[in-house]
Amino acid sequence: MIRHLAERTPAGTSYRVIGQGQPVVLIHGVGLNKDMWGGQVVGLAQHFQVIVYDMLGHGDSPRPAVDTDLAGYADQLRELLDHLGLAQAMVIGFSMGGLVARAFALHYPQRIAALVVLNSVFNRSPEQRAGVIERTAQAAEHGPDANAEAALSRWFSREYQAANPAQIAAIRQTLAGNDAQGYLTTYTLFATQDMYRADDLAEIQVPTLIATGELDPGSTPQMAKQLAQCIPGARAVVLAEQRHMMPVESPRLVNQMLLEFLEQACPLQDTAKGIVA
Repeated sequence: MIRHLAERTPAGTSYRVIGQGQPVVLIHGVGLNKDMWGGQVVGLAQHFQVIVYDMLGHGDSPRPAVDTDLAGYADQLRELLDHLGLAQAMVIGFSMGGLVARAFALHYPQRIAALVVLNSVFNRSPEQRAGVIERTAQAAEHGPDANAEAALSRWFSREYQAANPAQIAAIRQTLAGNDAQGYLTTYTLFATQDMYRADDLAEIQVPTLIATGELDPGSTPQMAKQLAQCIPGARAVVLAEQRHMMPVESPRLVNQMLLEFLEQACPLQDTAKGIVA
């Protein structure tokens, strides 16, 4: 039986819990919110306790201070796990959420049971870095929807956009509806922190999967492979013909990959124990 719970933590983080079993936390990308994970909730909640939440500055969660760093976003997840009484969880981060998941694994290694980084960034080239810095400047000047059309073109295939106009319009509306300061604070971290504590990545000692799409122009297969090489035992997967928003565009394909990894990682970890008060 799937259990639905929509709540807030004492610090104000908006979250939802679906299903029962070993806990899996999903962290969305910049400009989006917990609703992006609908396909994964359907696919994973029959096997796990799935926890989705709104990142700082997004959805119904509080706005971050302008000087909040990645550690602050990791602290948000730690507070959520404390609130739920969970000693550990398996953590899946998409795009900016992948940076948060990496930071969480480094700052709270005892709280993470397995790590999945989807369509995220690492070691950008000078050209890639210049492009994302320019988009940050545009967002600072014109607001969260300054780059919406270009972003949707990078994120989705033309075929998917044409076949799902209502969903694309809803995502465009989500982007435009973001709090301007919360979005800019988060996007600035996304633009500048791809090498966050890169020299410490070898300290991550949990089962790790790094995956992206073959056609993802901003979170490239090369990035995924390089990141996986920095984490002991990490596996890199590149899904053929997929673009950035592959969890939304191809949920069955992504879920198959996630279930295979999580079911292998599960027996290695006791993720269901509560924390000691």
